[in-house]
Amino acid sequence: MYSITTNKSGTRSIAVSDEHLCTIEKYQLFTGLVGSNGIVDEEVLNKLKLTVRSLIASQEECKDLLSLCVDVLYHDNMKAIGLSALMALYNEWLAVREQTQSEE
Repeated sequence: MYSITTNKSGTRSIAVSDEHLCTIEKYQLFTGLVGSNGIVDEEVLNKLKLTVRSLIASQEECKDLLSLCVDVLYHDNMKAIGLSALMALYNEWLAVREQTQSEE
């Protein structure tokens, strides 16, 4: 279980599990999400939410996406800063995972 900070002062956070990160990887949710300027703002967060809602609507079995929505994306504390932290956590998680797989 990981924790991401969702505001500048660091007083709010969201718990993120390995299952949430696996769901992000499975559906490639961050691919092409951020524009060429590289800025993560509320518009990017809304784009991600719409993408996930579309995926949920198009599939019959999507408990993993629903869990990601309820626990992380639609959490009351999730803002652009939280999404930026989630993306950083995801990249770090991927790097560690790839390193572990290459050592095996």
